[in-house]
Amino acid sequence: MFLDFYIKSHPVTLGVLLLLSFYFILTNWVFFYRFFHINSWKKIEEASLSSLLSGSSKILENSYLNYYIKTSNSLDKNLFDIALLAATKEATKGLSVLSVVSSTAPFIGLFGTVVSILDTFAHIGKSAGGMSIISSGVADALIATAAGILVAIFAYTYHQILKRSSYELVNTIKMQTEALVYKTKE
Repeated sequence: MFLDFYIKSHPVTLGVLLLLSFYFILTNWVFFYRFFHINSWKKIEEASLSSLLSGSSKILENSYLNYYIKTSNSLDKNLFDIALLAATKEATKGLSVLSVVSSTAPFIGLFGTVVSILDTFAHIGKSAGGMSIISSGVADALIATAAGILVAIFAYTYHQILKRSSYELVNTIKMQTEALVYKTKE
């Protein structure tokens, strides 16, 4: 079945499927790498926030803000704004890759489908076949579109999950900054 598809398919369609396979691998790698990184980072920041809210006047040693606090003489809003911007930048790494994949994958798949359908029509003109040639050619061509949509679904879903996790992480860090500013005013 796969060998038959390989033999009948246009080289452009096979190239499109190869590119979409690369996209799929890249999408999964970016997602799982970033997902586990952000979740472990979130746990650290949530523990640090919990420590602050339970009465401690300092954040945990492994908290993201600790680097900024150690390098500054005073704890002010500007320092924490810079730290939040840096944390946002770090937390949202990889989102642009997922966004590009989710928006381009369907079009890449559609391109493979169009080329395959054009190839099918070219073969119809050379042979005396009827509807069976058209239907099998179109069915094979639509595999590229289906692959593009499948990759886009995963990329978009992963993008939304990581975007939400990044938002929660940055908000946890922001709550720590607010708590620290409040404690320094006391």
